[in-house]
Amino acid sequence: MIDLKILRESPEIARAGIQKKRNDCDLDAVMDVDAKRRKLIVEVESLRAEQKAANTEMSQLQKGSPEFMEKVGEMKDLSARFKQSDAALKELDESWNDLYLSVPNLPHETVPDGSTEEDNVEIKAWGEIPDKEPYHVPHYDFDWLDQILDFKRGTKVTGSGFPFYVGDGARLVRSLVSFFLDQAHESGIQELGVPFLVNGDSALATGQLPDKEGQMYQAVEDGLYAIPTAEVPLTNFLRDEILEEAELPIYRCGHSACFRREAGSHGKDVRGLNRVHQFDKVEILKWVKPETSYDELESLRDYAESLLQKLGLPYRALLMCGGDMGFSQTKQYDLEVWAVGQQRWLEVSSCSNFESFQSRRARIRYRDSQTGKNEFVHTLNGSGLAVPRVLVAILENGLQADGSVKLPEALAPYMGKDHIARA
Repeated sequence: MIDLKILRESPEIARAGIQKKRNDCDLDAVMDVDAKRRKLIVEVESLRAEQKAANTEMSQLQKGSPEFMEKVGEMKDLSARFKQSDAALKELDESWNDLYLSVPNLPHETVPDGSTEEDNVEIKAWGEIPDKEPYHVPHYDFDWLDQILDFKRGTKVTGSGFPFYVGDGARLVRSLVSFFLDQAHESGIQELGVPFLVNGDSALATGQLPDKEGQMYQAVEDGLYAIPTAEVPLTNFLRDEILEEAELPIYRCGHSACFRREAGSHGKDVRGLNRVHQFDKVEILKWVKPETSYDELESLRDYAESLLQKLGLPYRALLMCGGDMGFSQTKQYDLEVWAVGQQRWLEVSSCSNFESFQSRRARIRYRDSQTGKNEFVHTLNGSGLAVPRVLVAILENGLQADGSVKLPEALAPYMGKDHIARA
């Protein structure tokens, strides 16, 4: 959630940020309920103070005296008024909480204006785009794909978008995850094994709720949600904690399965592994001091890029425009790899700064060593990396004329070979 001071003291800044994100948040309704709520809080506190003063006066009067009985009547009237105002405040608090949570994070001043992915700005390109040869086809058209991926049985067992990885396909997924985790370890990022189910408070803290409730799978009876990304449990690892300034920055990573409904997707964009409902990803999480968070964002993007470079995959880095950025982010970069078979870019990583938006919800603070005050940390996360589309790029870009796939040199030690092919 954003700082209330911005809403109350600089509503024009909030309004401009909401418009830049093309978000439909009704700021007028938020401000109206906030004003009514603040007025009621003053009224309730005033009545509480009157009750306390009246109690003090009564304690000094003789019980049963006319003055005492008169004060009893005043107390009954005060009590009735207090109960009425307090009930109204509690009811208004529920509306206020829902409205406050509907306000998106405000974009950083460097975020470009725009409405769709066409307005995102390419800031970097790396690697040579391979020429498309006659044998280059989309991975979903490989004539031996069923030897490494079984979509039909996945649909039978669970449903569409839940493939089985078979043989070298399963080994390749495991190799990528191990490579990503080993690279994080070598970079000084501590690994956490994370829960794949979280409670509602955790999903609320990171902004998945209420914004993306329809995209999350739920274990309704248990009040739990299947995670759409390891960002959710990782961020909440420090929920409700006060850190010492000397502990910052803190870097962690976690591998998880990710579960997303991805409602509304259709066409070629969802064929094969382009968009599935369950996939593996390694996530990087940072908790940092506010003054360093944008430098930390650049280093996070550099790190994610280094993984693609070590895999030899051509990619581009995009600075996301306001209208194509997430609800919770202040600034976001996406990394996309080139898939020669499909002749298109595929997103494999998002690197984002949330400033204090998530830490306010999660109540993650640090004690300033100079002032002694508790301040909110800034949180950042980035995919390091998401497996399916990286695997797609490896398959399509590595496809050889004989139908085999040449693997990146970095993965050969994990796979025990440098090619995979029809059995």
